[in-house]
Amino acid sequence: MAIEVGAKLEGKVTGITHFGAFVDLQNGVTGLVHISEVADSYVKDIRDHLKINDVVTVKVIHVDPSGKVGLSIRQAIDKPPELQSNPRGMRDGRGGRPFKGSGSAGSWSSFEEKISRFLKDSEERISSLKKNTESKRGGRGGRRS
Repeated sequence: MAIEVGAKLEGKVTGITHFGAFVDLQNGVTGLVHISEVADSYVKDIRDHLKINDVVTVKVIHVDPSGKVGLSIRQAIDKPPELQSNPRGMRDGRGGRPFKGSGSAGSWSSFEEKISRFLKDSEERISSLKKNTESKRGGRGGRRS
């Protein structure tokens, strides 16, 4: 039986690298689950999610003419219908922060508040750094004799 794109299969993890995991499928075919296809959330270390000899369900996401098989664990998991059209919970379609509006006056006022808060915090940090630096030097421009 040939491996087809979209098929869900079970396989055994045979190798783990920093960029993904190799999964042995049927008939001796090995595919790669890229680290971005392990879970819906950010995966810093794949070893936190998979171990060698784990049996996992994977979905075939592509098959190259050269025989390389791309697999996904996160796409093999059935999700509720409302999450299937929007897999990462984003509303702007870019994979960034949730969409908040189209630049209305309310968003500009919150932006101004954030900037003013940032400036205030920044000035406080700079003044405390200056105080600490001056105290280590012996005061404001004090001369050494």
